[in-house]
Amino acid sequence: MDFTFTEEQETIAKVARQLFEHRSTPTRLTELEAGDVRYDAALWQELAKADLLGIALPEDVGGTGHGFLELALLLAELGASVAPVPLYATLLLGADTIARYGDASQRRHYLRDVVTGERILTAAVAEPARSDPTAPATSARRDGDGWRLDGSKELVPAAQLAQTILIPATIDGENAGVFLLDANAGGVEIRPVDTTNGEPYADVFLDGARVVDDGCLAGDGREIVESMHTRGLVGLCAIQLGVTERALRMAASYTTEREQFGRPIGSFQAVQQRMADAFIDVEAIRWTTWQAAWLLGEGRQAVREASIAKFWAAEAGARVVATAQQVHGGIGIDTTYPLFRYFLWAKHNELTLGSATQQLARLGAAY
Repeated sequence: MDFTFTEEQETIAKVARQLFEHRSTPTRLTELEAGDVRYDAALWQELAKADLLGIALPEDVGGTGHGFLELALLLAELGASVAPVPLYATLLLGADTIARYGDASQRRHYLRDVVTGERILTAAVAEPARSDPTAPATSARRDGDGWRLDGSKELVPAAQLAQTILIPATIDGENAGVFLLDANAGGVEIRPVDTTNGEPYADVFLDGARVVDDGCLAGDGREIVESMHTRGLVGLCAIQLGVTERALRMAASYTTEREQFGRPIGSFQAVQQRMADAFIDVEAIRWTTWQAAWLLGEGRQAVREASIAKFWAAEAGARVVATAQQVHGGIGIDTTYPLFRYFLWAKHNELTLGSATQQLARLGAAY
């Protein structure tokens, strides 16, 4: 299997990297983190102008018609700069799902505005005390010419920024469906929560929230949710790849320049061993992530590969950022030094949608 990227894919990654590094400087991130929401609206519009928000969306809605692998490359660059924009929530959980399962009217209504940067989407995959996302406790029932939704969702990414939230719900206690909910509809309460990395997440409470009749995605709801969950796992792995690779580069640069006892600390055998182990861990994250992303980009099943990739992203990711922090010494935990963000992002990615242990449990149960 050849994971060499095409020239076009390399260009996409390069353009994204330049935008993120130009806008998401440590100074700018500190300014945003002192405010109410960690979100850079100006950067979001720049991504739209660069045609990056439509990177994996069909051309008939204004997108560039690329696939999941290109989206994963974009997410990896997001992780490398810990950029304050809801790409994961909007492009992967929201727009990617509507593009694959929505009808022509739904795609036009929601996705054109995503491409231009005018609409932020998200999806509420997780529920309190519910490990199986394909069997949501949230309920949906017919209510006149629409649907009534009741229940609660937890840790919904960018929910406080989104205009539309995709809500998986069980219909009449049997089948499942995915509903396109207006975040400002009556019966919807969005409560922002504190997160490890400071990213905007919120719990969503539904009490008779109403969705219009054509606000349900067609098809088997359980299949849609499982697909959303699988692709969400791989997207998190791509972000984690960017996070850990950048953290390792920062550590390599620091250990080359920092001297102790008259020589660079990177020349000490113990430091070299830790850095070598971290390099191997990053490579494990890289290749398991790209294998799963490639399969999804080819339209193939990748449930097993997604769990394997998420195991490495969680288990190895935690080791990499711990090493990066430890070889920096005391400065590694200084919040005025950029490395601390990478440690917090890696911890957040480690636990989101299931820890390493949970991925092993899923693999053991299924295979």
